[in-house]
Amino acid sequence: MANYLIGDIQGCDDALGRLLDKIHFSPSRDTLYLLGDLVNRGPASLAVLRRLIALDGAAHSLLGNHDLHLLATAHGVRKPHRNDTVAEILDAPDRGQLLDWLRTRPMALHAHGWLMVHAGVLPQWDLAQTLALAGELEAVLRSPDWARFLWDMYGNQPDFWSDSWQGAERLRVIVNTFTRLRFCTAQGIMEFDTKDDANAAPEGFMPWFDVPGRHTAGVPIAFGHWSTLGNVQRPNLLPLDTGCVWGGCLTAARLGGTPAEVERISVKCVQARKPGTP
Repeated sequence: MANYLIGDIQGCDDALGRLLDKIHFSPSRDTLYLLGDLVNRGPASLAVLRRLIALDGAAHSLLGNHDLHLLATAHGVRKPHRNDTVAEILDAPDRGQLLDWLRTRPMALHAHGWLMVHAGVLPQWDLAQTLALAGELEAVLRSPDWARFLWDMYGNQPDFWSDSWQGAERLRVIVNTFTRLRFCTAQGIMEFDTKDDANAAPEGFMPWFDVPGRHTAGVPIAFGHWSTLGNVQRPNLLPLDTGCVWGGCLTAARLGGTPAEVERISVKCVQARKPGTP
């Protein structure tokens, strides 16, 4: 019995299949945790969704920004981007079931001692609040009128957390934290434009995991979303977006008995997009 965390797949089903073969994954014995961005930019997003759905309880997938973009595009909230590769999902005969499965995925998970998110956690949030706020957003996405949220989802403001936020503002801060966060200030003000490595922080900003006094500092956290992060090694930190769709690798982390006991296994992505393509 083994537990594996896997970073951003982004429609690279061939790489996912080869990675599962390499780790000798068995759905009757092992469990996968996918850290979001299951779809888009790669060539086989439909195949990825169908593969993960077929794995049923053996695979647990988070929502990432590209997954939410698919939901927004499907409901006319966003126009398809020229580099999107989700048309086959939108044209699939079982599109409704696929999108319903996707929108009911969690925003965060805490399992086997690890907090799992797609992008990051604001410094003011502890573990309990992080999971509670994820639950608020999950409840909205699983409600009968969930699509209304998509119209309020986009925007950079508010760019900081306040317990007083309500309605669309509150949900927007939550979704931006879980699916877009890379850099923020010591006070938790988020910056969304910079996508370079950890050393490229704008003045006054830093990687979210380096904020002094971060309330989740003692919690092991695994995340994706940041393919350009570089070789960052921190105690209790497991970045797993190794840029498969951009010419890098798809990486799984096999969890051990402690956070220090993590084995990384990677496969090269053979179908890569040009680096820097949005």
